Amino acid sequence: MFKYLCPDLYMTNILDINPALLKSMGVRGIICDLDNTIIPWDEDILQTEIIDWFATLKAADFKLCLLSNSLHNRVNGIAQILEIDAIPAAIKPRKGAFRKAVDRLGVDPREIVVIGDQLFTDIFGGKRLALKTILVHPIAEKELFWTLFVRRFERLVLTGLRRRGLLNDQD
Repeated sequence: MFKYLCPDLYMTNILDINPALLKSMGVRGIICDLDNTIIPWDEDILQTEIIDWFATLKAADFKLCLLSNSLHNRVNGIAQILEIDAIPAAIKPRKGAFRKAVDRLGVDPREIVVIGDQLFTDIFGGKRLALKTILVHPIAEKELFWTLFVRRFERLVLTGLRRRGLLNDQD
């Protein structure tokens, strides 16, 4: 089970993920989570640094797609600002939305990375399709009750991965 929950990298901040790092991993396509990965779940305004990060990735010829469990208006609105594709109401970690994102990117699945802040949705979903994964720390401390509950289990899994020497922290 750990193989499906072990990210390829564990980063403190999404902004630390740069084109050189991604290219060294053989990445050409990026599936990115939305809530608490690039924007707090309860906000609608993207930070300039995040907009610039996406622009840098696009300029480096990466294919990009947002994949979120959030609803259509929120996800599509942010995707429109970023000028990238999006799949809202994804019901992660189910495989269907991940497959759809892979198809939309038009890149070999071995060259795709999933970036997100949750083990049981983003990382598990990506690993089930044998995609590369990068776990990032959530950008907001304030979260929904259910997410806070799940975070307790995430901490246990991360501790187990660290003890086994399986977690590739890039802090």
